[in-house]
Amino acid sequence: MARLCGRTVCPGLLLLQRAHKHRAARLSEKKLSRYFVDHRRVKVVAGSGGNGASTFHSEPRKEWGGPDGGNGGAGGDIIIKVDQQVKSLSSVSTVYRGKDGEAGSGKNCFGRNASPTYISVPVGTVVKEEGRTLADLSHHGQLYTAAYGGAGGKGNRFFLSNENRAPLTATPGEKGQERVVQLELRTMAHAALVGFPNAGKSSLLRAISNARPAVAAYPFTTLKPHVGIVTYRDHQQLAVADIPGLIPGAHLNRGLGVSFLRHIERCRVLLFVLDVSSAEPWEQFQQLCFELDQYKPHLSQRPCAIVANKMDLPEARENLEALRSRVHQTVIPVSALTGHNMGRLILHLREMYDSYPQNAACS
Repeated sequence: MARLCGRTVCPGLLLLQRAHKHRAARLSEKKLSRYFVDHRRVKVVAGSGGNGASTFHSEPRKEWGGPDGGNGGAGGDIIIKVDQQVKSLSSVSTVYRGKDGEAGSGKNCFGRNASPTYISVPVGTVVKEEGRTLADLSHHGQLYTAAYGGAGGKGNRFFLSNENRAPLTATPGEKGQERVVQLELRTMAHAALVGFPNAGKSSLLRAISNARPAVAAYPFTTLKPHVGIVTYRDHQQLAVADIPGLIPGAHLNRGLGVSFLRHIERCRVLLFVLDVSSAEPWEQFQQLCFELDQYKPHLSQRPCAIVANKMDLPEARENLEALRSRVHQTVIPVSALTGHNMGRLILHLREMYDSYPQNAACS
């Protein structure tokens, strides 16, 4: 028996409490997906400029001092900044308001300019307004000014002239820019694993990279993209993205298809993962190509290979020969469960990556 804060506690009870706390800390894939947000509608309101001052110089034995009202400071901008440590748009608020500039004062003192307000977003964020792309933020530290702060007002010292030696006029600060922008996150990866639910994409990613996505024997286990790194002997590293499973009609946003297809746009190489143990796997490939081309024309024509998964099942061998006779793409039979033929897949991935120019995916 142990004593804790004056009470006698059984050691077995302490161990049970710690084990329960450890289990509660582990989040399921479904709960983790709530924290992954790949789109956000944000209202940004930049700060207003400070008002100009209308004052006159006051000094003993100097009755007619001139105007000395200073200008107001500029309002703060709203700036979107790329941070590679941020992985999701979940931390982005729906409304951002900039700081107002400081008002001017006497003795020709200008108001302080307001500091900008930064919005941290992940690498690969696209800024849009009413469907029009404003910025494509693909590098760490990249900045985009979403809303400009208002200019500061003019003090009466600004209006001093030969015709008007004692101006009373001072202008207020301008309002800051206000707009509504849409933020979309597109996964930055070199290759994408594309397939229907339960095709074994997550198991395949675990087999070829250091990623550890959740794996289960039911569809839609993956609810958010996972990125794994494949490292080669020459220290070249390729990022491979596990895209959540698509369903027929994904380009019409069935099953959140548009949200998933968005992450494929930046990938230079496509790996179509097919379950060759199912009947007529070539129809899966045709349907996947159709969904990609309907979302973005010629998207399926990027360098690709067909990964014939689940070769450890008895039905797969017959379907593999039929698949090869109906498609002209390279077919690589693998088994994510046993690790069969993973070396060939990794080498072929590198060959496709090296043969495809970097700017071709962007075009």
